[in-house]
Amino acid sequence: MNQTWKRNIIIFLTSQTLSLFGSSLVQYAITWYITLETKSGVMMTISIICGFLPTFFLSPFAGVWADRFNRKILIMLSDSLIAVSTLILAILFLMGYNSVWMLFIVSAIRAVGAGIQSPAINAFLPQLVPEDKLTKINATNGTIQSLIMLVSPMLSGALLTYTRIEAVFFIDVITAAIGVSILLFFLHVGAHNKAMTEQAVSYKEDMFKGINYVKNHPFVKEYFIFCAFFFFLATPVAFLTPLQVTRSFGEEVWRLTAIEIIFSVGMMAGGIIMTIWNGFRNKIHTMTLSSVVMGVCTFTFGFITEFWLYLLLMGVFGFVMPFFNTSSTVMLQEKVEEDFLGRVFGVFGMISSAMLPLGMLLFGPLSDIIKIEWILIGTGLLLFTEGLIMSGSKVLLEAGKPKQGIQAE
Repeated sequence: MNQTWKRNIIIFLTSQTLSLFGSSLVQYAITWYITLETKSGVMMTISIICGFLPTFFLSPFAGVWADRFNRKILIMLSDSLIAVSTLILAILFLMGYNSVWMLFIVSAIRAVGAGIQSPAINAFLPQLVPEDKLTKINATNGTIQSLIMLVSPMLSGALLTYTRIEAVFFIDVITAAIGVSILLFFLHVGAHNKAMTEQAVSYKEDMFKGINYVKNHPFVKEYFIFCAFFFFLATPVAFLTPLQVTRSFGEEVWRLTAIEIIFSVGMMAGGIIMTIWNGFRNKIHTMTLSSVVMGVCTFTFGFITEFWLYLLLMGVFGFVMPFFNTSSTVMLQEKVEEDFLGRVFGVFGMISSAMLPLGMLLFGPLSDIIKIEWILIGTGLLLFTEGLIMSGSKVLLEAGKPKQGIQAE
């Protein structure tokens, strides 16, 4: 891979940054609109299910598409689908159809686009970047995303305060159109080898080969089981903390904005650290550190009564998250064969999109019966325990070792 990879990754990240910025504005606007209008754990649960369930059903197919077809085209199509659905929503809101149920429907359509896009992007990066640069590029990408998460809640909060929600929708449409145009006209990357050859097996066989690969690969199988429990237990801290803030500290929009900003600042700082440090030599040790700290933070959220302390802890939680995300993504990109990358990330997307709604089916209604603080205390203890269990897995520790031929990190 020659030096053109630097130009290609800059073009690709620029495109995705613009697209993600608009999508983040819309996501915050939808979440806060539902939170402030309904103040209901059940309604939040419905919103989460609509945002994840389509991804669950689509992920196995999307993984096959990412392995069989041109990944750049898949990314462009998914961005376009998300933009069109948002445009339709904006028009309907302008016409007076501003029911919360409209937000649920469009969230489901946007989830379809995200379900196609996620495995395609994760499988596409190793096409663009030399293997020994994957950690730095994934960490850089995570830092950019954190910066977007820092700016977008502030801007989204300001827009919701001073203008109508439709303005946020139209911004997303514009940024998506620019992002897709950049990929179309400036990123000249061919399809991967499998996409350019005639497929020897049927579509159905290809999908089941990917599922069997996960089932028969000791590292991938055990890691995905760990992730399933992790996503389920992380549901309250991921989705109920805005509702907790509204109930316990106040209903002002600035409080919801503040927790997102501090969380994003923490993630951005953690991402910068990962681009420099790259984590421990064994990636599982880096992920264990992150898991344990996130468990402690989740547990402590159940006791804090001062909002500034709550914000500080949210920053710590965000700081350690890139340690886990970067290490786990790179480990899969390094250890999984290129022809199976899309399908493996597709199964991973299926797991995350299933466990998070399942968690909300339990914890969402439960949050209308008992205090959210008690839920966070219990799940925090379990997250801490699971992190320690991961550090004792021989299979995962072996997979976390630096790949032969790549400089230890």
